[in-house]
Amino acid sequence: MSVIEIKVPSPGESISEVQIANWVVKSGDFVQNGQVIAEIDSDKATLEMTAEASGEITILAEAGDTVAVGATAATIDTSKQGNAPAPVAAPKVEAASVAAPAPAPAAAPSPGPAASYAAGHAAPAAAKMMAENNVSAAQVSGTGPGGRILKSDVAAAISAGFDTSAVPARTGERTERREKMTMLRKKVAERLVSVKNNTAMLTTFNEVNMKPSMDLRAKYKELFKEKHGVGLGFMSLFTKAVCEALQQFPAVNARIDGTDIVYNSFCDVGIAVSTPKGLMVPIVRNAEMLSLADIEKGIGGLAKKARDGKITVDDMQGGTFTITNGGVFGSMLSTPIINPPQSAILGMHNIVERPIAENGQVVIRPIMYIALSYDHRIIDGRESVGFLVKVKEMLENPERMLFGGKTAEEVLLGL
Repeated sequence: MSVIEIKVPSPGESISEVQIANWVVKSGDFVQNGQVIAEIDSDKATLEMTAEASGEITILAEAGDTVAVGATAATIDTSKQGNAPAPVAAPKVEAASVAAPAPAPAAAPSPGPAASYAAGHAAPAAAKMMAENNVSAAQVSGTGPGGRILKSDVAAAISAGFDTSAVPARTGERTERREKMTMLRKKVAERLVSVKNNTAMLTTFNEVNMKPSMDLRAKYKELFKEKHGVGLGFMSLFTKAVCEALQQFPAVNARIDGTDIVYNSFCDVGIAVSTPKGLMVPIVRNAEMLSLADIEKGIGGLAKKARDGKITVDDMQGGTFTITNGGVFGSMLSTPIINPPQSAILGMHNIVERPIAENGQVVIRPIMYIALSYDHRIIDGRESVGFLVKVKEMLENPERMLFGGKTAEEVLLGL
């Protein structure tokens, strides 16, 4: 007998234990070398665990169990290959004649788990779409390997519509459902409580007339996409505006380390992303040096990795400032919580047409409320308000982003 131990991989240097999120195979199944057999959650990322050999698997840790990194989660007996579907030799056909079709063979044993281990199991991107649209796995037919549900399968099922006649009627029955918190959710909870208890957090607000930025985007979006291969979104404009403001108010880009204040000359901007596993904040490095196109590409790539469960610990470590956009969910106003050890976070909200006074006249403009939550131990009111005003100026005069925070006229006049 040759038994291979499948050990829990490490998601990062600082992580000592993980949680088995779910197994996509069961004990006794035949698995192929390199096949995904489980998903594991840490407090920072989700990883796939793969088989390191072909053979019969025995699971040693149940879904939901917390296990140490390096511990044996399963074993594979490579001497047992009986469940693998045997290759079928093609019948030998004489060149001079065409053989009649052979009789149908007797019913073969059911296909081994190698062909069905993933049946009904959704890929991360598909799981996200299913959760957003309240679709269950039973309503979707998977076309991926082994019947795995892909994002395209969910989209096809939604577009085709569902038979609602089978939906059970509401009975008024009072039930409860209990689930274990994932390690990521537990870590988020601990960090949020820590921030509230260990910082002097305040929030200041302002409003932005988004018409100039919206006009710029509408004017150049087609040319921008044709030139750079990505769309021009508001997040890149906000990131660029934030970087300009951080250069003028370095305390907002700093952090407290013991009795020291650490100031950063660079802007590593975290972009909060909602995923099926919870909130994640991947980092756009040196955002102050990037063009709008590079920022859009960076944000898009990181967001996709986060939603597909491919994000790594390195992608989320070391940010100096965070932007979160509750507006995509319809939020009008909120007080975002600081992402430690950072000292501030900017909250974006939805854009709503509102009446405002402009040149002595009441006009309708697309307005967004923005909020800056900050640690008052390191950031004073003057700096927090000045920072928001600077962001507002950048977005209401987007040409300033092209000239280091100045208008074209100010650059021309040497002001």
